[in-house]
Amino acid sequence: RYSILPAISLDGILHLDILMRSWTGEEFQTYIDALLDNMNPYPQDNSVIVMDNASTH
Repeated sequence: RYSILPAISLDGILHLDILMRSWTGEEFQTYIDALLDNMNPYPQDNSVIVMDNASTH
């Protein structure tokens, strides 16, 4: 089983992690920290994160 977590902008992929298991809270926090390194201050491009928690993913 793979868990794929991409962060996608209009210009392409900002950050991507693939695990061979489910995500833990600590791993997700590490992912967000790494993603923020690729983000910009508002209102520049790549400055807003939209997330959901849909169980169908």
